[in-house]
Amino acid sequence: MKIHFFLLVFFFFGHSFYAQEKKGNTTDDALKETIYNSNKKAVLNYSMKDFEQLFFEFNNKKSSPNVILTKEEFYTYTVKIAIFSDRLAILYPKEKEVAEANKKRWMSESYEDYLHSKQTQKK
Repeated sequence: MKIHFFLLVFFFFGHSFYAQEKKGNTTDDALKETIYNSNKKAVLNYSMKDFEQLFFEFNNKKSSPNVILTKEEFYTYTVKIAIFSDRLAILYPKEKEVAEANKKRWMSESYEDYLHSKQTQKK
């Protein structure tokens, strides 16, 4: 009886872990990593004005019903915004946790979710 319970618990948790692990899109993750590595040095040197321009440009394109960003364009914006969080963490060490959470949020943005929001926007 204990073995059955153990197997049931193991199967349940093993399946949950597998489902969570499978959630990541390795193609998108590889693209994000490539974009991150190729833009890190430049973005770490952005001024606040450069960042604001990038951020508003992204938000304008994202909210425009007539513009659909390519996957690479979308991830270039989100990854650059995430990289700027690294700069903020360096400049404001007391806000490091907030900057890291912000970076994580931007790195977790999904192109599929973006496309879904675009379809909803058109309706």
